[in-house]
Amino acid sequence: MRTIFFGTPDFAVPSLEALLESGHEVLLVVTQPDRVKGRGHILSKPPVKEFALSKGIPVAQPQTVRSTDFFEALSALAPDVIAVTAYGRILPLPVLKLPRYGCINVHGSLLPKYRGAAPVQWAIINGEEKTGITTMLMDEGLDTGDMLLREETVISDEDNAVTLGKRLSEIGASLLVRTLAELEAGTLKPLPQTGEPGFAPPLKKEDGKINWSLPAKRIFDLVRGTHPWPGAYCFFKGEKITVIKAVVADAGAQGPFGRIEKPFGRIEKIAGENILVAAGEGILSVSELKPEGRKLMTAAAFANGRHIKEGSYFDLS
Repeated sequence: MRTIFFGTPDFAVPSLEALLESGHEVLLVVTQPDRVKGRGHILSKPPVKEFALSKGIPVAQPQTVRSTDFFEALSALAPDVIAVTAYGRILPLPVLKLPRYGCINVHGSLLPKYRGAAPVQWAIINGEEKTGITTMLMDEGLDTGDMLLREETVISDEDNAVTLGKRLSEIGASLLVRTLAELEAGTLKPLPQTGEPGFAPPLKKEDGKINWSLPAKRIFDLVRGTHPWPGAYCFFKGEKITVIKAVVADAGAQGPFGRIEKPFGRIEKIAGENILVAAGEGILSVSELKPEGRKLMTAAAFANGRHIKEGSYFDLS
C-alpha cells in the first residue's frame, strides 16, 4: 500500500520498520519537531526521524497538523492508508478522511482501557496483570475509534515501562502489518469499543512521588511504571531520592516480619545491599536508588554514606 506513517518515539520505530520489511511503499514519515533535551540543551531528533532518514524516507515535522498547506501536501501523495503509532497529536477530520483505507492507529493497551498518551506506564502503575496492543480505525476522539485487531501480553513482576514498552512495540509492529493485509483483503470487520473506558494521561513529575502510606505492592508498581521518567521518588531529610529497583519483601500484615504496626516510611532493616522500608501495608525492599545529582548506588551504600540507622524515617510530606 501507498502509506504515510505518523510516529515519534522509540515505541514507533518497529512499526515503521515492519512496514518497510513487508513491502509497503512509505511515501512520507511525519513526526514531531526536534526538541531540546538534557542538561546540555542539545537539539535532538525524534527516534522515528533518525530511522526514516537512515532509510532515505522523506520526513515532515509540522508545527501543526491542522494547516491547509500540510493537508495539501498529504493529499498530493494520494496515500492508500495512514499508519499512526505514538505520534502524540490528534489528527483533524480532513486528514482522517484522506486515505481510502482510513487512518490506522497502533495503541499500547486493550481498548477501551487506557486511552491516552501513557498506556504502558499506567497499566503497570495500576497493577494490571495483562495489557496488549489494539489496532483501530481513528476518529476525531482520543483513541475512541472502532477496533480492528488486538493481542494480549502478560505483565510480569520483572517488567518496567521500558521492557514492557519494547515488547508492546514489537507486538504492535506485527499487528499493524496483519491489520493492513486484512484490510486490503477485505476480511477485517471493525468493531465498536465496548465496556468502561479508562484513561492514561501524560505522566507528570508529581506522579512519581512515593506515598509510604500505600501498600508495598502499590509502591513497587509505581517504581516499575515510572521508570525511567519521572521515576518513583521520595525524600530523606530533604534530599530527593529516586528509587530505581525494589521488590515487595512482605506483602501484608502477617508476612515474615510479623504484624506490621510501625509507622510507614520507617527503615526497618539494612541487610546486604538493601534497605527494608515499612509501607502502609507490608515491607518494600529497596536495592538501588539515585540521590539527586549523584550516581546510581545500592540502597545500603546510601544508608552507610549518610550514617542512617535502622528506625530512621523517610520524609512523609
